Amino acid sequence: MKIVIVGGVAGGATAAARIRRLDENAEIMILERSGYISYANCGLPYYIGGVIEEEEDLTLHTPESFFRRFKIVAKVNHEVTDIDVQNKSVSVTDLTTGRRFTESYDKLILSPGAKPILPDFYIENERVFTLRTVEDTLKIHAFVEQKQPKTAVVIGGGFIGLEVAENLAERGIKTTIIQRGNHLLPAVDCDMASFIHANFRRYGVQLLLNANTKKMSVIGDKVSLELANESTLNADMVVVAVGVTPENSLAKKAGLELGLKGAIKVNAKMETSIPDIYAVGDAVQVKHFITEQDAVIPLAGPANKQGRIVADSICGLNSVYKGSQGSSVIKLFDMTVATTGINEGGAKANGINYEKVILTQNSHAGYYPNATAMTVKLIFEKETFKILGAQIVGYGGVDKRIDVIAAAIRAGMKADELKDLELAYAPPYSSAKDPVNMVGYVVENIKNGIVKQFYYEEISALRERDDVILLDTRTPFEYDRGAAEGFINIPLDDLRARIGELDKNKKIYVMCQSGLRSYLAARILVLNGFEAYNFAGGFRLYSSIKNEEQLSKRCYACGMEK
Repeated sequence: MKIVIVGGVAGGATAAARIRRLDENAEIMILERSGYISYANCGLPYYIGGVIEEEEDLTLHTPESFFRRFKIVAKVNHEVTDIDVQNKSVSVTDLTTGRRFTESYDKLILSPGAKPILPDFYIENERVFTLRTVEDTLKIHAFVEQKQPKTAVVIGGGFIGLEVAENLAERGIKTTIIQRGNHLLPAVDCDMASFIHANFRRYGVQLLLNANTKKMSVIGDKVSLELANESTLNADMVVVAVGVTPENSLAKKAGLELGLKGAIKVNAKMETSIPDIYAVGDAVQVKHFITEQDAVIPLAGPANKQGRIVADSICGLNSVYKGSQGSSVIKLFDMTVATTGINEGGAKANGINYEKVILTQNSHAGYYPNATAMTVKLIFEKETFKILGAQIVGYGGVDKRIDVIAAAIRAGMKADELKDLELAYAPPYSSAKDPVNMVGYVVENIKNGIVKQFYYEEISALRERDDVILLDTRTPFEYDRGAAEGFINIPLDDLRARIGELDKNKKIYVMCQSGLRSYLAARILVLNGFEAYNFAGGFRLYSSIKNEEQLSKRCYACGMEK
Protein backbone atom coordinates (compact mmCIF):
# COMPACT_ATOMS: atom_id res chain seq x y z
CA MET A 1 0.00 0.00 0.00
CA LYS A 2 1.31 3.43 -0.97
CA ILE A 3 0.25 6.47 1.04
CA VAL A 4 1.01 9.98 -0.18
CA ILE A 5 0.65 12.81 2.33
CA VAL A 6 0.39 16.42 1.16
CA GLY A 7 1.78 18.60 3.93
CA GLY A 8 3.73 17.77 7.06
CA VAL A 9 3.77 19.52 10.45
CA ALA A 10 1.16 18.39 13.02
CA GLY A 11 -1.41 16.47 10.98
CA GLY A 12 0.63 15.05 8.13
CA ALA A 13 3.75 14.10 10.07
CA THR A 14 1.67 12.51 12.84
CA ALA A 15 -0.29 10.45 10.32
CA ALA A 16 2.90 9.27 8.65
CA ALA A 17 4.59 8.19 11.88
CA ARG A 18 1.45 6.41 13.12
CA ILE A 19 1.01 4.51 9.85
CA ARG A 20 4.57 3.28 10.14
CA ARG A 21 3.96 2.10 13.69
CA LEU A 22 0.97 0.12 12.42
CA ASP A 23 2.39 -1.11 9.09
CA GLU A 24 6.09 -1.75 8.61
CA ASN A 25 5.71 -2.43 4.89
CA ALA A 26 3.60 0.50 3.73
CA GLU A 27 5.23 2.90 1.28
CA ILE A 28 4.83 6.36 2.78
CA MET A 29 5.74 9.67 1.15
CA ILE A 30 5.30 13.22 2.46
CA LEU A 31 5.32 16.10 -0.01
CA GLU A 32 5.81 19.43 1.76
CA ARG A 33 5.71 22.80 -0.01
CA SER A 34 7.87 24.59 2.56
CA GLY A 35 11.46 23.76 3.43
CA TYR A 36 10.58 22.06 6.71
CA ILE A 37 8.80 18.76 7.19
CA SER A 38 8.06 18.87 10.91
CA TYR A 39 8.54 22.01 12.91
CA ALA A 40 7.35 23.71 16.09
CA ASN A 41 4.66 25.85 14.49
CA CYS A 42 3.49 27.26 17.81
CA GLY A 43 7.04 28.21 18.74
CA LEU A 44 7.61 30.52 15.77
CA PRO A 45 6.87 33.84 17.57
CA TYR A 46 9.34 32.95 20.32
CA TYR A 47 12.23 32.71 17.88
CA ILE A 48 11.43 36.27 16.79
CA GLY A 49 11.61 37.37 20.43
CA GLY A 50 14.83 35.49 21.15
CA VAL A 51 13.25 33.16 23.72
CA ILE A 52 14.09 30.27 21.40
CA GLU A 53 17.66 31.13 20.49
CA GLU A 54 18.67 28.52 17.92
CA GLU A 55 16.98 28.11 14.55
CA GLU A 56 17.58 24.35 14.76
CA ASP A 57 15.34 24.15 17.82
CA LEU A 58 12.32 24.96 15.65
CA THR A 59 12.83 21.80 13.61
CA LEU A 60 11.46 18.61 15.14
CA HIS A 61 12.48 16.35 12.24
CA THR A 62 14.40 16.73 9.01
CA PRO A 63 13.70 14.56 5.96
CA GLU A 64 16.87 12.64 6.80
CA SER A 65 15.94 12.01 10.44
CA PHE A 66 12.41 11.07 9.44
CA PHE A 67 13.73 8.47 7.01
CA ARG A 68 16.26 7.08 9.50
CA ARG A 69 13.67 6.59 12.21
CA PHE A 70 10.51 5.76 10.24
CA LYS A 71 11.65 4.72 6.74
CA ILE A 72 9.42 7.48 5.36
CA VAL A 73 10.38 9.52 2.31
CA ALA A 74 9.82 13.21 3.02
CA LYS A 75 10.39 15.72 0.22
CA VAL A 76 10.51 19.38 1.16
CA ASN A 77 10.14 22.24 -1.32
CA HIS A 78 7.81 20.00 -3.30
CA GLU A 79 4.40 21.44 -4.12
CA VAL A 80 1.44 19.29 -5.12
CA THR A 81 -0.47 21.25 -7.76
CA ASP A 82 -3.21 18.81 -8.86
CA ILE A 83 -4.97 15.60 -7.87
CA ASP A 84 -6.12 13.13 -10.53
CA VAL A 85 -8.84 11.32 -8.60
CA GLN A 86 -9.60 8.93 -11.47
CA ASN A 87 -6.06 7.65 -11.87
CA LYS A 88 -5.18 8.19 -8.20
CA SER A 89 -2.11 10.33 -8.71
CA VAL A 90 -0.88 13.80 -7.81
CA SER A 91 1.07 16.32 -9.89
CA VAL A 92 4.19 17.59 -8.12
CA THR A 93 6.58 20.47 -8.75
CA ASP A 94 10.07 20.49 -7.25
CA LEU A 95 10.30 24.16 -6.26
CA THR A 96 14.10 24.00 -6.12
CA THR A 97 14.74 22.63 -9.63
CA GLY A 98 11.43 23.29 -11.35
CA ARG A 99 11.08 19.60 -12.31
CA ARG A 100 7.51 18.32 -12.59
CA PHE A 101 6.38 14.75 -12.09
CA THR A 102 3.43 12.64 -10.98
CA GLU A 103 3.19 10.39 -7.97
CA SER A 104 0.63 7.60 -7.68
CA TYR A 105 -1.17 6.71 -4.47
CA ASP A 106 -3.43 4.10 -2.94
CA LYS A 107 -4.42 6.45 -0.15
CA LEU A 108 -4.01 10.22 -0.14
CA ILE A 109 -3.93 12.40 2.98
CA LEU A 110 -4.33 16.17 2.65
CA SER A 111 -2.75 18.21 5.42
CA PRO A 112 -2.32 21.62 3.77
CA GLY A 113 -3.06 23.66 6.88
CA ALA A 114 -4.36 27.22 6.81
CA LYS A 115 -3.04 30.32 5.12
CA PRO A 116 -3.00 33.90 6.43
CA ILE A 117 -5.90 36.07 5.34
CA LEU A 118 -4.57 38.95 3.27
CA PRO A 119 -6.90 41.96 3.57
CA ASP A 120 -7.58 44.28 0.65
CA PHE A 121 -5.10 46.87 1.90
CA TYR A 122 -2.21 44.35 2.09
CA ILE A 123 0.86 45.07 -0.06
CA GLU A 124 4.01 43.05 -0.68
CA ASN A 125 7.06 44.72 0.83
CA GLU A 126 10.18 43.77 2.76
CA ARG A 127 8.75 45.63 5.78
CA VAL A 128 5.37 43.88 5.72
CA PHE A 129 5.07 40.35 7.10
CA THR A 130 2.73 37.48 7.80
CA LEU A 131 3.55 34.50 10.02
CA ARG A 132 2.76 30.92 9.10
CA THR A 133 5.94 28.99 8.28
CA VAL A 134 9.52 28.75 9.51
CA GLU A 135 10.53 30.78 6.49
CA ASP A 136 8.22 33.59 7.64
CA THR A 137 9.78 33.52 11.09
CA LEU A 138 13.31 33.59 9.72
CA LYS A 139 12.37 36.52 7.53
CA ILE A 140 11.00 38.54 10.45
CA HIS A 141 13.90 37.55 12.70
CA ALA A 142 16.46 38.59 10.08
CA PHE A 143 14.72 41.94 9.54
CA VAL A 144 14.69 42.69 13.26
CA GLU A 145 18.35 41.70 13.63
CA GLN A 146 19.59 43.61 10.58
CA LYS A 147 17.34 46.68 10.42
CA GLN A 148 16.90 47.19 14.19
CA PRO A 149 13.37 48.62 13.87
CA LYS A 150 12.25 51.00 16.58
CA THR A 151 8.50 50.76 15.92
CA ALA A 152 6.15 47.99 14.82
CA VAL A 153 2.44 47.58 14.18
CA VAL A 154 0.63 44.27 14.48
CA ILE A 155 -2.73 44.22 12.68
CA GLY A 156 -4.94 41.68 14.41
CA GLY A 157 -5.48 40.75 18.05
CA GLY A 158 -5.85 36.97 17.85
CA PHE A 159 -3.40 34.33 19.08
CA ILE A 160 -0.69 34.92 16.47
CA GLY A 161 -0.97 38.70 16.58
CA LEU A 162 -0.69 38.86 20.37
CA GLU A 163 2.26 36.46 20.55
CA VAL A 164 4.11 38.41 17.87
CA ALA A 165 3.34 41.72 19.60
CA GLU A 166 4.60 40.36 22.92
CA ASN A 167 7.85 39.15 21.41
CA LEU A 168 8.49 42.36 19.48
CA ALA A 169 7.83 44.41 22.61
CA GLU A 170 10.15 42.15 24.62
CA ARG A 171 12.89 43.08 22.15
CA GLY A 172 12.42 46.75 22.97
CA ILE A 173 10.43 47.61 19.84
CA LYS A 174 7.62 50.11 20.48
CA THR A 175 4.63 48.06 19.36
CA THR A 176 1.05 48.95 18.50
CA ILE A 177 -1.81 46.49 18.00
CA ILE A 178 -4.67 47.42 15.69
CA GLN A 179 -7.80 45.40 16.40
CA ARG A 180 -11.01 45.77 14.40
CA GLY A 181 -13.20 44.46 17.24
CA ASN A 182 -13.69 45.96 20.67
CA HIS A 183 -11.36 43.57 22.48
CA LEU A 184 -8.28 41.43 22.00
CA LEU A 185 -8.38 37.64 21.83
CA PRO A 186 -11.95 37.02 20.63
CA ALA A 187 -11.89 33.53 22.20
CA VAL A 188 -12.53 35.25 25.54
CA ASP A 189 -15.38 37.57 26.44
CA CYS A 190 -15.07 41.31 26.66
CA ASP A 191 -15.03 41.42 30.46
CA MET A 192 -12.16 38.93 30.73
CA ALA A 193 -10.28 40.67 27.92
CA SER A 194 -10.09 43.82 30.06
CA PHE A 195 -7.33 42.13 32.10
CA ILE A 196 -5.43 41.37 28.89
CA HIS A 197 -5.67 44.99 27.74
CA ALA A 198 -4.37 46.29 31.05
CA ASN A 199 -1.42 43.92 30.92
CA PHE A 200 -0.42 44.87 27.38
CA ARG A 201 -0.58 48.55 28.28
CA ARG A 202 1.49 47.86 31.41
CA TYR A 203 4.21 46.50 29.12
CA GLY A 204 4.09 49.56 26.87
CA VAL A 205 2.05 48.15 23.98
CA GLN A 206 -0.38 50.65 22.48
CA LEU A 207 -3.85 49.30 21.69
CA LEU A 208 -6.08 50.70 18.95
CA LEU A 209 -9.43 48.96 19.39
CA ASN A 210 -12.44 49.29 17.07
CA ALA A 211 -9.93 50.44 14.47
CA ASN A 212 -10.11 49.57 10.79
CA THR A 213 -7.14 49.84 8.45
CA LYS A 214 -8.14 51.31 5.08
CA LYS A 215 -4.86 51.67 3.24
CA MET A 216 -1.24 50.57 3.52
CA SER A 217 1.65 52.24 1.72
CA VAL A 218 5.42 52.40 2.04
CA ILE A 219 7.08 55.79 2.14
CA GLY A 220 10.85 55.58 2.33
CA ASP A 221 11.74 53.35 5.28
CA LYS A 222 8.30 53.58 6.88
CA VAL A 223 5.06 51.67 6.43
CA SER A 224 2.14 54.08 6.54
CA LEU A 225 -1.30 52.90 7.63
CA GLU A 226 -4.38 54.99 7.01
CA LEU A 227 -7.20 54.15 9.42
CA ALA A 228 -10.94 54.49 8.90
CA ASN A 229 -11.08 57.46 11.28
CA GLU A 230 -8.71 59.29 8.88
CA SER A 231 -5.75 59.07 11.27
CA THR A 232 -2.38 57.78 10.04
CA LEU A 233 0.06 55.48 11.77
CA ASN A 234 3.67 55.02 10.64
CA ALA A 235 6.00 52.20 11.66
CA ASP A 236 9.29 50.57 10.69
CA MET A 237 7.56 47.22 10.19
CA VAL A 238 4.05 45.75 10.07
CA VAL A 239 2.88 42.21 10.80
CA VAL A 240 -0.53 41.33 9.36
CA ALA A 241 -2.29 38.73 11.53
CA VAL A 242 -6.00 39.23 10.87
CA GLY A 243 -6.75 35.51 10.84
CA VAL A 244 -6.33 32.39 8.76
CA THR A 245 -8.44 30.56 6.22
CA PRO A 246 -8.32 26.89 5.21
CA GLU A 247 -5.82 26.14 2.41
CA ASN A 248 -8.30 24.46 0.07
CA SER A 249 -6.98 25.12 -3.44
CA LEU A 250 -6.05 21.48 -4.11
CA ALA A 251 -9.28 20.16 -2.65
CA LYS A 252 -11.36 22.62 -4.66
CA LYS A 253 -9.65 21.71 -7.94
CA ALA A 254 -10.10 18.01 -7.22
CA GLY A 255 -13.82 18.47 -6.63
CA LEU A 256 -13.84 17.56 -2.95
CA GLU A 257 -16.90 18.75 -1.05
CA LEU A 258 -16.20 21.93 0.90
CA GLY A 259 -18.04 23.37 3.87
CA LEU A 260 -17.82 26.22 6.36
CA LYS A 261 -15.28 28.90 5.36
CA GLY A 262 -14.28 26.71 2.43
CA ALA A 263 -12.91 24.00 4.72
CA ILE A 264 -12.74 20.40 3.48
CA LYS A 265 -15.71 18.33 4.61
CA VAL A 266 -14.77 15.07 6.33
CA ASN A 267 -16.58 12.41 8.33
CA ALA A 268 -15.58 11.10 11.76
CA LYS A 269 -12.88 8.91 10.15
CA MET A 270 -11.49 12.02 8.42
CA GLU A 271 -12.59 10.70 5.00
CA THR A 272 -13.43 13.30 2.35
CA SER A 273 -16.22 13.05 -0.20
CA ILE A 274 -13.92 11.18 -2.62
CA PRO A 275 -12.89 7.60 -1.74
CA ASP A 276 -9.32 7.02 -0.54
CA ILE A 277 -8.71 10.72 0.08
CA TYR A 278 -8.50 11.91 3.69
CA ALA A 279 -7.94 15.36 5.17
CA VAL A 280 -6.72 16.61 8.56
CA GLY A 281 -5.72 19.72 10.43
CA ASP A 282 -6.50 23.38 9.96
CA ALA A 283 -8.03 22.83 6.51
CA VAL A 284 -10.93 20.62 7.63
CA GLN A 285 -14.42 21.20 8.96
CA VAL A 286 -15.21 19.46 12.23
CA LYS A 287 -18.10 19.23 14.67
CA HIS A 288 -17.85 21.46 17.72
CA PHE A 289 -17.95 19.22 20.76
CA ILE A 290 -20.18 21.62 22.72
CA THR A 291 -22.64 22.89 20.12
CA GLU A 292 -22.46 19.93 17.71
CA GLN A 293 -22.44 22.53 14.93
CA ASP A 294 -19.98 22.65 12.02
CA ALA A 295 -16.81 24.52 12.96
CA VAL A 296 -13.29 25.30 11.80
CA ILE A 297 -10.89 25.20 14.75
CA PRO A 298 -7.23 25.59 13.69
CA LEU A 299 -5.30 24.22 16.66
CA ALA A 300 -2.32 21.87 16.90
CA GLY A 301 -3.89 19.43 19.36
CA PRO A 302 -6.86 18.52 17.16
CA ALA A 303 -4.59 18.26 14.09
CA ASN A 304 -2.39 15.71 15.85
CA LYS A 305 -5.40 13.64 16.92
CA GLN A 306 -6.85 13.73 13.41
CA GLY A 307 -3.53 12.55 11.94
CA ARG A 308 -3.59 9.55 14.24
CA ILE A 309 -7.24 8.77 13.39
CA VAL A 310 -6.51 8.84 9.65
CA ALA A 311 -3.63 6.42 10.16
CA ASP A 312 -5.88 4.10 12.18
CA SER A 313 -8.59 4.25 9.51
CA ILE A 314 -6.14 3.42 6.72
CA CYS A 315 -4.67 0.54 8.72
CA GLY A 316 -8.01 -0.99 9.64
CA LEU A 317 -8.55 0.29 13.18
CA ASN A 318 -11.89 1.77 14.17
CA SER A 319 -10.91 5.26 15.37
CA VAL A 320 -13.23 8.26 15.08
CA TYR A 321 -12.84 11.96 15.76
CA LYS A 322 -15.26 13.13 18.44
CA GLY A 323 -15.13 16.83 17.77
CA SER A 324 -13.14 19.86 18.86
CA GLN A 325 -13.88 22.05 21.87
CA GLY A 326 -11.27 24.73 21.26
CA SER A 327 -9.09 24.32 24.36
CA SER A 328 -6.24 26.81 24.23
CA VAL A 329 -3.71 28.60 26.38
CA ILE A 330 -1.53 31.60 25.60
CA LYS A 331 1.32 33.36 27.41
CA LEU A 332 1.05 37.14 27.27
CA PHE A 333 4.11 38.57 28.99
CA ASP A 334 3.77 37.37 32.62
CA MET A 335 0.06 36.64 32.23
CA THR A 336 -1.58 33.39 31.14
CA VAL A 337 -4.97 33.23 29.42
CA ALA A 338 -6.73 29.93 28.80
CA THR A 339 -10.08 28.90 27.34
CA THR A 340 -12.10 25.80 26.57
CA GLY A 341 -15.53 25.33 25.02
CA ILE A 342 -17.60 28.34 24.00
CA ASN A 343 -17.81 31.84 25.47
CA GLU A 344 -20.88 33.99 26.10
CA GLY A 345 -20.92 35.14 22.48
CA GLY A 346 -20.97 31.53 21.32
CA ALA A 347 -23.77 30.66 23.73
CA LYS A 348 -25.87 33.59 22.51
CA ALA A 349 -25.17 32.79 18.85
CA ASN A 350 -26.40 29.24 19.40
CA GLY A 351 -29.50 30.34 21.28
CA ILE A 352 -28.45 28.61 24.49
CA ASN A 353 -30.09 29.67 27.75
CA TYR A 354 -26.98 29.95 29.91
CA GLU A 355 -25.76 31.10 33.29
CA LYS A 356 -22.26 32.18 34.30
CA VAL A 357 -20.15 32.39 37.42
CA ILE A 358 -17.07 34.57 37.79
CA LEU A 359 -14.78 34.37 40.78
CA THR A 360 -11.23 35.24 41.71
CA GLN A 361 -9.05 32.74 43.57
CA ASN A 362 -5.39 32.41 44.48
CA SER A 363 -3.15 30.19 42.38
CA HIS A 364 -2.07 28.39 45.57
CA ALA A 365 -2.47 28.69 49.33
CA GLY A 366 -2.42 32.35 50.30
CA TYR A 367 -0.04 31.81 53.21
CA TYR A 368 2.57 30.26 50.92
CA PRO A 369 4.75 32.92 49.22
CA ASN A 370 4.03 34.33 45.77
CA ALA A 371 0.39 33.35 45.41
CA THR A 372 -1.20 35.22 42.49
CA ALA A 373 -4.80 35.92 41.63
CA MET A 374 -6.67 34.20 38.82
CA THR A 375 -10.14 35.04 37.60
CA VAL A 376 -12.25 32.09 36.46
CA LYS A 377 -15.37 32.42 34.34
CA LEU A 378 -17.54 29.34 33.83
CA ILE A 379 -20.50 29.22 31.45
CA PHE A 380 -23.12 26.50 31.79
CA GLU A 381 -26.58 25.65 30.54
CA LYS A 382 -29.26 26.94 32.89
CA GLU A 383 -31.62 23.98 32.85
CA THR A 384 -29.20 21.06 32.61
CA PHE A 385 -26.05 22.56 34.22
CA LYS A 386 -24.05 21.20 31.26
CA ILE A 387 -20.65 22.93 31.16
CA LEU A 388 -20.44 25.04 28.01
CA GLY A 389 -17.03 26.61 28.46
CA ALA A 390 -14.55 28.38 30.69
CA GLN A 391 -12.06 31.22 30.56
CA ILE A 392 -9.27 31.82 33.05
CA VAL A 393 -6.97 34.84 33.27
CA GLY A 394 -4.13 34.91 35.75
CA TYR A 395 -0.49 34.04 36.26
CA GLY A 396 0.47 30.75 37.92
CA GLY A 397 -1.60 27.59 37.63
CA VAL A 398 -4.00 28.78 34.94
CA ASP A 399 -3.11 26.02 32.49
CA LYS A 400 -3.80 23.12 34.85
CA ARG A 401 -7.19 24.54 35.90
CA ILE A 402 -8.38 24.92 32.32
CA ASP A 403 -7.23 21.38 31.59
CA VAL A 404 -9.26 20.04 34.50
CA ILE A 405 -12.38 21.81 33.23
CA ALA A 406 -11.69 20.69 29.64
CA ALA A 407 -11.48 17.09 30.86
CA ALA A 408 -14.68 17.54 32.88
CA ILE A 409 -16.46 18.71 29.72
CA ARG A 410 -15.30 15.61 27.84
CA ALA A 411 -16.43 13.41 30.69
CA GLY A 412 -19.91 14.94 30.60
CA MET A 413 -19.72 16.31 34.14
CA LYS A 414 -22.22 18.93 35.25
CA ALA A 415 -21.03 22.33 36.41
CA ASP A 416 -21.93 21.72 40.05
CA GLU A 417 -20.06 18.39 40.00
CA LEU A 418 -16.75 20.25 39.72
CA LYS A 419 -16.96 20.51 43.50
CA ASP A 420 -16.58 16.72 43.76
CA LEU A 421 -13.24 16.50 41.95
CA GLU A 422 -10.42 15.36 44.22
CA LEU A 423 -7.49 17.40 42.99
CA ALA A 424 -3.88 17.29 44.14
CA TYR A 425 -3.09 19.73 46.94
CA ALA A 426 0.01 21.10 48.57
CA PRO A 427 0.49 24.75 49.58
CA PRO A 428 2.97 25.58 46.77
CA TYR A 429 0.55 24.31 44.12
CA SER A 430 -3.04 24.84 45.21
CA SER A 431 -5.43 25.28 48.11
CA ALA A 432 -7.37 22.56 49.87
CA LYS A 433 -10.36 23.98 47.99
CA ASP A 434 -8.95 24.27 44.49
CA PRO A 435 -10.27 27.11 42.30
CA VAL A 436 -12.02 24.49 40.16
CA ASN A 437 -13.75 23.11 43.27
CA MET A 438 -14.73 26.64 44.26
CA VAL A 439 -16.42 27.19 40.89
CA GLY A 440 -18.39 24.02 41.52
CA TYR A 441 -19.42 25.22 44.99
CA VAL A 442 -20.72 28.50 43.57
CA VAL A 443 -22.72 26.68 40.88
CA GLU A 444 -24.15 24.34 43.53
CA ASN A 445 -25.22 27.36 45.60
CA ILE A 446 -26.95 28.82 42.55
CA LYS A 447 -28.63 25.48 41.84
CA ASN A 448 -29.91 25.25 45.40
CA GLY A 449 -31.03 28.88 45.54
CA ILE A 450 -28.51 29.74 48.24
CA VAL A 451 -26.98 32.59 46.23
CA LYS A 452 -28.28 35.00 43.62
CA GLN A 453 -25.84 36.85 41.38
CA PHE A 454 -25.70 40.13 39.53
CA TYR A 455 -23.28 41.27 36.85
CA TYR A 456 -21.41 44.33 35.67
CA GLU A 457 -23.83 45.07 32.86
CA GLU A 458 -26.67 45.46 35.40
CA ILE A 459 -25.02 48.06 37.63
CA SER A 460 -25.89 51.18 35.62
CA ALA A 461 -29.59 50.32 35.75
CA LEU A 462 -29.40 49.45 39.46
CA ARG A 463 -28.02 52.91 40.26
CA GLU A 464 -31.18 54.45 38.85
CA ARG A 465 -33.53 52.46 41.07
CA ASP A 466 -34.75 53.60 44.47
CA ASP A 467 -35.70 50.13 45.69
CA VAL A 468 -32.13 48.83 45.98
CA ILE A 469 -29.06 49.40 48.15
CA LEU A 470 -25.60 48.95 46.63
CA LEU A 471 -23.25 47.68 49.34
CA ASP A 472 -19.47 47.32 49.38
CA THR A 473 -18.26 44.99 52.16
CA ARG A 474 -14.51 45.59 51.84
CA THR A 475 -12.47 47.34 54.51
CA PRO A 476 -12.55 51.16 54.70
CA PHE A 477 -8.96 51.20 53.48
CA GLU A 478 -9.87 49.21 50.36
CA TYR A 479 -13.00 51.27 49.81
CA ASP A 480 -11.13 54.59 50.04
CA ARG A 481 -8.61 53.41 47.44
CA GLY A 482 -11.39 52.96 44.91
CA ALA A 483 -15.02 51.91 44.86
CA ALA A 484 -17.85 51.49 42.41
CA GLU A 485 -20.03 54.57 42.09
CA GLY A 486 -23.15 54.44 44.25
CA PHE A 487 -21.95 51.71 46.62
CA ILE A 488 -21.96 52.47 50.34
CA ASN A 489 -19.38 50.83 52.60
CA ILE A 490 -20.15 48.53 55.52
CA PRO A 491 -17.24 46.10 56.09
CA LEU A 492 -18.21 42.46 56.36
CA ASP A 493 -17.00 42.16 59.94
CA ASP A 494 -19.20 45.12 60.98
CA LEU A 495 -22.28 44.01 59.08
CA ARG A 496 -24.14 42.22 61.89
CA ALA A 497 -23.67 45.19 64.23
CA ARG A 498 -24.77 47.69 61.59
CA ILE A 499 -27.47 45.68 59.86
CA GLY A 500 -30.10 48.05 61.25
CA GLU A 501 -28.79 50.75 58.91
CA LEU A 502 -30.20 48.81 55.96
CA ASP A 503 -33.82 48.97 54.81
CA LYS A 504 -35.43 45.52 54.66
CA ASN A 505 -37.85 46.78 52.03
CA LYS A 506 -34.99 47.22 49.60
CA LYS A 507 -32.95 44.62 47.73
CA ILE A 508 -29.26 44.59 48.64
CA TYR A 509 -26.63 44.20 45.91
CA VAL A 510 -23.30 43.32 47.49
CA MET A 511 -19.73 43.65 46.21
CA CYS A 512 -16.29 42.88 47.66
CA GLN A 513 -12.82 42.47 46.17
CA SER A 514 -13.11 38.91 44.83
CA GLY A 515 -16.62 37.70 45.62
CA LEU A 516 -16.05 35.74 48.85
CA ARG A 517 -16.78 38.42 51.45
CA SER A 518 -19.78 39.65 49.48
CA TYR A 519 -21.11 36.08 49.38
CA LEU A 520 -20.73 35.81 53.17
CA ALA A 521 -22.44 39.17 53.55
CA ALA A 522 -25.27 38.09 51.27
CA ARG A 523 -25.83 34.99 53.40
CA ILE A 524 -25.93 37.09 56.58
CA LEU A 525 -28.46 39.39 54.97
CA VAL A 526 -30.66 36.62 53.60
CA LEU A 527 -30.70 34.83 56.94
CA ASN A 528 -31.78 38.10 58.54
CA GLY A 529 -34.73 38.55 56.21
CA PHE A 530 -33.18 40.60 53.38
CA GLU A 531 -33.16 39.84 49.64
CA ALA A 532 -29.50 39.96 48.64
CA TYR A 533 -27.46 39.46 45.49
CA ASN A 534 -23.73 38.80 45.13
CA PHE A 535 -21.62 40.52 42.45
CA ALA A 536 -19.94 37.98 40.17
CA GLY A 537 -16.24 38.71 39.82
CA GLY A 538 -15.73 41.21 42.63
CA PHE A 539 -14.31 44.71 42.52
CA ARG A 540 -11.20 43.32 40.82
CA LEU A 541 -13.28 42.55 37.74
CA TYR A 542 -15.41 45.68 38.08
CA SER A 543 -12.41 48.03 38.19
CA SER A 544 -10.72 46.27 35.28
CA ILE A 545 -13.79 46.65 33.05
CA LYS A 546 -14.44 50.22 34.21
CA ASN A 547 -10.88 51.25 33.51
CA GLU A 548 -11.10 49.71 30.06
CA GLU A 549 -14.32 51.59 29.34
CA GLN A 550 -12.68 54.86 30.28
CA LEU A 551 -9.63 54.17 28.13
CA SER A 552 -11.56 52.94 25.09
CA LYS A 553 -14.52 55.33 25.48
CA ARG A 554 -16.79 52.38 24.90
CA CYS A 555 -19.58 50.99 27.03
CA TYR A 556 -19.10 47.28 27.70
CA ALA A 557 -22.67 46.85 28.89
CA CYS A 558 -24.30 48.18 25.72
CA GLY A 559 -21.46 47.83 23.20
CA MET A 560 -21.89 51.43 21.99
CA GLU A 561 -19.55 54.38 21.77
CA LYS A 562 -20.00 56.85 24.61
